[in-house]
Amino acid sequence: MKRQFISLIFLCILSNAFSQAIHEDERYVPETDPLVLEKLGQWQDIKFGLLMHWGPYSQWGVVESWSICPEDYGWCERKKGNNPSNYIEYKKEYEGLKNSFNPVKFDPEKWAKAAKDAGMRYMVFTTKHHDGFSMFDSKYTDYKVTDTACAFSQNPKANITKEIFNAFRAEGMWVGAYFSKPDWNHKSYWNPYFPPFDRNVNYDPALYPEKWEEYVQFTQNQLLELLTDYGKVDIIWLDGGWVKKRDKLNLDENYVEKFAENTSGNGFIKHRMVSQDIRMDELVDKAREKQPGLIVVDRAVYGKNQNYLTPENRVPEKELPYPWESCIISGGGWSYTPDANYMSGHQGVQMLVDIVAKGGNLLLNIAPSPEGEWQKGAYAVLKEYGEWMKINS
Repeated sequence: MKRQFISLIFLCILSNAFSQAIHEDERYVPETDPLVLEKLGQWQDIKFGLLMHWGPYSQWGVVESWSICPEDYGWCERKKGNNPSNYIEYKKEYEGLKNSFNPVKFDPEKWAKAAKDAGMRYMVFTTKHHDGFSMFDSKYTDYKVTDTACAFSQNPKANITKEIFNAFRAEGMWVGAYFSKPDWNHKSYWNPYFPPFDRNVNYDPALYPEKWEEYVQFTQNQLLELLTDYGKVDIIWLDGGWVKKRDKLNLDENYVEKFAENTSGNGFIKHRMVSQDIRMDELVDKAREKQPGLIVVDRAVYGKNQNYLTPENRVPEKELPYPWESCIISGGGWSYTPDANYMSGHQGVQMLVDIVAKGGNLLLNIAPSPEGEWQKGAYAVLKEYGEWMKINS
């Protein structure tokens, strides 16, 4: 009874804080770097882009990364593998998908031409999702597509990120690198000594500062690697907004919503607030030394490093007073879904018109198959975009 009463009091305090807070998607800190402002203005004029989620998880046709996260949500549910009821065995088998990943039909030039013909002007590719698998030739990890244990590693196009960036640049399109700030494969994020609790780091960085510093250096090194060895990059699109510096009194609204949702039943809080400072200001300064004018999107983290906001799978009801982009699934899920149902061309065009009329950009997600192909439905909707664009672009 006492615990329930304390929980109720805490919930009331958090709810009150939430009611006084400004909604995260209505907050924006304007950029001051003139080169970034110029590029951001150009980005607001190109309107239509492509997002691609792709990794070894496509072989199972499951949600990207999240099935190895020990949180109790339906979309995290483990449904594949030989023993999905055993978390440890499942995670080991999931990570073993690296070895059999072999997209021999990978043809990025075909994708780039289809995207350009549809009227798309930029592309964002998942160089690394939360599971930590690098779709590029990183020298800081063996959990990557170019590792010799990966079936695709001997293919001339094994460095998938480089191949995709080159193909889309050749069609005159901007390129962006999706990069996950959390890395559930790295021993300094999910340390093997402790079990993972949720999506967060599985130890307290304040108690193990040397271990956390290892992770900070690893993360910064990988991002700078992408900005050094892969040609001109226009956008760094950072996901995993829970990896951020938190003040003790900073009760953010997302956490309040989770607390309210998850204390209504058994009181199980599905993920915690943990301060995870990867020194974003420092990292952004280093990144822009490599790529002046670089647009940085530190998603869902209030502050100057979120150059535009990214409503996910929804279109705002009204015009927004800052740069923004709706990232929308075109069919199935974010990752490859066998026999996915895609939106019609009419739906796609009407959505694009709605977004542009409200001052935003559309980033449309298409998920490649484990063989390295797009489904027919993806090409069909892009073709209809292209037909409409011939007259109305």
